[in-house]
Amino acid sequence: MSKIIALANQKGGVGKTTTAINLAASLAVLEQKVLIVDVDPQANATSGTGFDLNTIEHSIYDCFIGNIEPKDVILKTPIENLDILPSHIDLVGAEIEMLDHENREYILDKVIKKIKDPYDYVLVDCSPSLGLLTLNALTAADSVLIPVQCEYFALEGLGKLLNTIQMIQKNINTELSIEGFLLTMYDARLRLSNQVAAEVRKHFENMVFDTIIQRNTKLSEAPSYGMAVIQYDANSTGAINYLNLGRELLERNKNNN
Repeated sequence: MSKIIALANQKGGVGKTTTAINLAASLAVLEQKVLIVDVDPQANATSGTGFDLNTIEHSIYDCFIGNIEPKDVILKTPIENLDILPSHIDLVGAEIEMLDHENREYILDKVIKKIKDPYDYVLVDCSPSLGLLTLNALTAADSVLIPVQCEYFALEGLGKLLNTIQMIQKNINTELSIEGFLLTMYDARLRLSNQVAAEVRKHFENMVFDTIIQRNTKLSEAPSYGMAVIQYDANSTGAINYLNLGRELLERNKNNN
């Protein structure tokens, strides 16, 4: 049975898409069948897995607005076991077009239900907002993984995100749970990084993943080559961090089942 995990945080630049790509790649390497669903109009998860946005014929936008079946839009990435339902800049207009749609919160849910069965994990990369696309992702998801960068203002805005999650749990998706908080962009040399990590652990305790994603040059470089960091440099700190996160996620889910 597949598990659908939304990666959400309305703050930009927290490592959300980086986590979507590299956690998906790590799970694939750990012999899980994985699908990334890119619902961010910036389409960074799509380009970051090796696709030229100018040559993509169809995207998730066509599944939302057109009559194209999602199975016909899915692309195989160069990583075995990893597929992607790509995004496109057209998705910017989808939120406006979806406003008049009946049951507009459930559009993505219907799309994912058609294609989720072959996969162990479906990772939904959300846009950095709490708009209708993110609402759709949280409605379709079983759980939400929240990246938190180890920098000043890290906790700012988390309250709004948690309120949105609670609203969805209460009114739309009663099964939605928090997969965990992931500390990203950690630099052990900086006092601030350590303070933020300690603060997040104090607030959220065992909901915080043990694995921390450290600042790493290879992790920053990999997307410009259209690669996950495990393809770009498997021995890098970033690759090791995300492989450890993949193992921890599998272990947590094994224990929860």
